[in-house]
Parts: sequence; C-alpha cells; structure tokens
Amino acid sequence: MSRQLKIAAAQLGPLHRSDTRRDATRRLVELLREAHSMGARFVVFPELAFTTFFPRWWMPDQNEVDRLYFEESIPSADTQPLFDEARRLGMGFYIGFAEKIEEGGRTRRFNTAILVAPDGSVVGKYRKVHLPGHADHKPDAAFQHLEKKYFEVGDLGFRVWRFMNMIAGMLICNDRRWPEAFRVLALQGAELVALGYNTPTENLHYPEPPALRVHHHLIMAQAMAFQNATWLVEAGKCGSEDGFRMFGHSLIVAPTGEIAAKSLTEDDEVIACHCDLDLAADLKRTMFNFAAHRRPEHYGLIVERVGAQVTPANE
Repeated sequence: MSRQLKIAAAQLGPLHRSDTRRDATRRLVELLREAHSMGARFVVFPELAFTTFFPRWWMPDQNEVDRLYFEESIPSADTQPLFDEARRLGMGFYIGFAEKIEEGGRTRRFNTAILVAPDGSVVGKYRKVHLPGHADHKPDAAFQHLEKKYFEVGDLGFRVWRFMNMIAGMLICNDRRWPEAFRVLALQGAELVALGYNTPTENLHYPEPPALRVHHHLIMAQAMAFQNATWLVEAGKCGSEDGFRMFGHSLIVAPTGEIAAKSLTEDDEVIACHCDLDLAADLKRTMFNFAAHRRPEHYGLIVERVGAQVTPANE
C-alpha cells in the first residue's frame, strides 16, 4: 500500500522594509489555514519568510541589521503564533529565517531553515551552504546581493530526517542549482526535499531575460527531482519588494520530473498536491538504483577540485 501525504507550498507575496515580523507571521498563519482547508498536512514556506529580502541593501550598522532581520531564538515572541496554529491544526512545516547565535565566544549568522513537527517541536535544522552574490559594496549596481556579507556558509551539512512517515531533506534557494546537494540527500534515502527561495527577477551580474531565469528555475527543479527520484517542493517569496521584483513560480515536482502543481501569481498563494511518497519506488529500484549503478571511484574530482581547470591538450 502506497503512502499518501497532502503537501502544500505556501508562496508569499512581497514583504517590505516597513513590514514587521508580526505582519509576516499573520500572513503565514493565514496561508497555513488555507493549506489546512485544502487537506494539506505538511507545508513548505519560503526562505527568509519573516522579513523582506534584506541582503539587497548595503547596511553598515550590523547591530541594526540584527535587530530588524535576525532571530536569536525560534520560535520568538513575534513568530510563536505560527507554531501555535500549526500545533492546533496538527500540521508540520518547513520555514526559512535569518539565524543569529553565540558560539565559541563569537557571533555567527546563517541563512537557516527548520522542519517543525505537527506538535510544534523543531525536529531538524539546515543552514544554507551555497551562498550566492558578493560581500563587497557595489554602489553603482541597481541592487545588491549580499548574502556573503550577512551570512556564513552553513556548517550542518546535508541531512535527512524521518518525519511524518517520510524521509525529508532541506535546501535553500541557490542550493537548487547544485546537483551535489541533491545527490547527498538522495544517498541518505530522501523521499522529499523542501526548499524555500527568494530569487530576483533581474540578474545582478549580467543581462539575462527574466523569462530565461524562470526557465532555468523550472528545468532545474524537474531535473533534480527526477535524477534523485524524490518529491521536490519549492516555495518562493516574490513580487515587488520596495520596487525590487522577485519571481514566483512556486512548484511541486514529482519524482518523475513532472510538475504536479505551480503557482500562478506573485502574491500570497497556496498550491497543494496529494503526494504518493512511494511513486519513485520503481525508479529507485531500476534506473536510479544507486547501489547497482553508481561508480564513486571515478567521481573523486567532484570533491578534490573546487574550480574548473582545463586539462592540457593531449593528456
């Protein structure tokens, strides 16, 4: 008998600098209730879901950045209502936030996501590994992408959790572009990967049509789900935040690589799918039977080398 779970992606429209974490939490609670009304038991919320995408601004006062955008504990007084409502409804969820901790006598900051069980307890934590953008000030740029300034590279690795009768992994935004992240999760038996994102419509580094950016977003999701025989649920925060646009296209992708559900707006929107967690059983038994077909003795270069290096001719 297959395992069935109704899963939702809860997309957020724009959050502006003037919006508080209480404002964001109220909207997240409404999305949670809507997902529940659709029969969902597990919800994926976006990256940095309680605040605007603040890495677009160069802000020299780190204390002010910490006060406005970082969480020192989760749930906090402002975000507690989401956890309370999820517990009342018996729903699990994934959500992203900016995390600040004191460790080893120093302050550390991460772009973080957590898995929350239906009883409201935090059962898993992931810190974003693939940080995009830059750390230096680019005053002539239309906007900044300063994740390398505000966050450290995640230090928890890629893990999975047995959670709500499934094996779930977590990633965040730019991680979706790196096949190594998905494969490490798949090698631990991941059946579902939850991923939140905030993706600018414009490319900071070179001209790129917005439609092409969306195209890449969609084909990456389909390829990663199929090649790793896992469900993939991606939820975005999108729309025009203080004049800076991010695209939506939140989606749920089946292990077959087919898009099972996709958002239609750049506003608060819930999409849901009745997921058969055993849908990929045949793929995992045949085409993507890792034990039978992988050849790690030939993959050493993946971890030995960081940047590309062209092999000299005739070698």
